Amino acid sequence: MTRLSLTLGYVPGGTPAKWARIWAERHPEVALQLQSVAAAEAAAAVRDGTVDVALLRPPADASGLAVIPLYDETTVAVVPTDHMVAAADEITAADLDGEPILLPLDDVLAWAGAPGAPVDYRPETTKDAIELVAAGMGVLIVPQSLARLYHRKDLTYRPITDAPACPVALAFRHGSQSVLIEEFIGIVRGRRPGSSRGQAQPVPKRTAREKTLAKQAARAAAGKVARKPGPGRRGRR
Repeated sequence: MTRLSLTLGYVPGGTPAKWARIWAERHPEVALQLQSVAAAEAAAAVRDGTVDVALLRPPADASGLAVIPLYDETTVAVVPTDHMVAAADEITAADLDGEPILLPLDDVLAWAGAPGAPVDYRPETTKDAIELVAAGMGVLIVPQSLARLYHRKDLTYRPITDAPACPVALAFRHGSQSVLIEEFIGIVRGRRPGSSRGQAQPVPKRTAREKTLAKQAARAAAGKVARKPGPGRRGRR
């Protein structure tokens, strides 16, 4: 008998561990598969069914997708620890005037009118750009979760108070909202077990064995992304 499953895609910087833990506790009979997807490919992965639902940064083209806004990430500047802006707790865009700015090909901000002077060479990925920041080639502007994901001891980051935020959302295909997807949306939104909106049917009481399996599944699910730091959100620093 094939076991039911739900596949959750998540972009770099996304942290689905808490939701995976709650899912495993509530639904040990349904596997939640976690799949990392590149930011530029996340929307397509949802559209073509590679993943059932995705934690992503909303694409410019959301056709065919149902998108549920979740939160806004703080935008930060990644700099060497000895950079002059590192002396402040937070900065403004004007503090980066004249600075060389690295713009990777997988940039997720698309900040029109961003400060500084773009470097001619565009690194392929944000991870590559981090290496160039460490080499003194320029400053990198990213969502805070990516600054944390690629943290290095020789680098630091500072929030840019007047920069646009980077939204994060949950997306699934229009017309594909199954009972499982609805239940996952309920978990993300903080609904309690048995909620009329987040639970299609009452959940039967579990046996001692089912409870033990749920705990094991929760630990395993959380372990897959335990090394991923939490996303930065406005107002939480």
